[in-house]
Amino acid sequence: MKTLKRLTLILCTIFFSFTAQSSFAQYPESPVKIIVGFPPGQATDLVARYMAQKFAENIPGSNFIVDNRAGASGILGSRIVAGATPDGLTLMMGSSATLAVNPALYKDLPYDVLRDFAPISLIAIVPQYLVVNPDLPVKNIKDLVELAKKSPGQINYGSGGSGVTNHLIMELFKQSAGIDMTHVPYKGGPAALTDLMAGRISVMFETGPGAIPHIQSGRLRAIAVSSAQRAAATPDIPTVAEAGYPTFQAVAWIGLVAPAKTPESVIKKLSEISMSALREKEFAAKLAALGAVPVGNTPGEFRSFIEQELKRWAVAVKLSGAKVD
Repeated sequence: MKTLKRLTLILCTIFFSFTAQSSFAQYPESPVKIIVGFPPGQATDLVARYMAQKFAENIPGSNFIVDNRAGASGILGSRIVAGATPDGLTLMMGSSATLAVNPALYKDLPYDVLRDFAPISLIAIVPQYLVVNPDLPVKNIKDLVELAKKSPGQINYGSGGSGVTNHLIMELFKQSAGIDMTHVPYKGGPAALTDLMAGRISVMFETGPGAIPHIQSGRLRAIAVSSAQRAAATPDIPTVAEAGYPTFQAVAWIGLVAPAKTPESVIKKLSEISMSALREKEFAAKLAALGAVPVGNTPGEFRSFIEQELKRWAVAVKLSGAKVD
């Protein structure tokens, strides 16, 4: 009798295991939503739409739909995905804001990044350019640091708002360089850029799409880029690391995640498709138009990256003094 029960248990285990594997081998059996916590047209949204197309091309008969759930700096969309059924039918195209900055910026966040999400792949990084008004007597980072040290607090730098990425990157740079400059927050990057070109502020970090046209026209001077390597779009502009701060790297980024406990077979399939798509020249060109650099990595590598970024941006938020209750 005991032998019969044991045999029955083994057969049931094999059956249910086979059923589960067969089910996810046919993934997806219904449309997949890629939640984006920002409005249509924003960089994270556009990248999500590119990836949705690639997933559909690589999984016959599938349908991947981008679902914009904008609100509360991406928190609304993140909460939806964190609480979704982990069946691979709900994904999120997240960003450095939703997955790394918000945990430090918001006191009571309704999700835990490492507990509630399963990383799939880091899709792209978005370097920021350190730009100055051409009338500022600064040709490189060394000049800027020397000027700032001669006049502590006298140089004004702009940002798209308190706690946004270009504000936090500047705070990290100030710490690395040991300088003091005065923050002037604006309601968005375009307003800050306008005042930078008009000379009402002297310096700021800004993304490629925002800064490069003005760099090319001569209305702004770029003295460095915030990524670890030079940007392909501007190979003549050195990195901050090259300028004497070898450990400096601070970039915005975009990455794909799923609810925690999503089947590993689904995570693996989506990660492999992502990495393959990001090696395509056409896809890389689309990202370059957004000022982004393709990455593509494994779920494990992306998790390690997120862990490091949580620490990096926690330091930046603390330095900035920004906090949202």
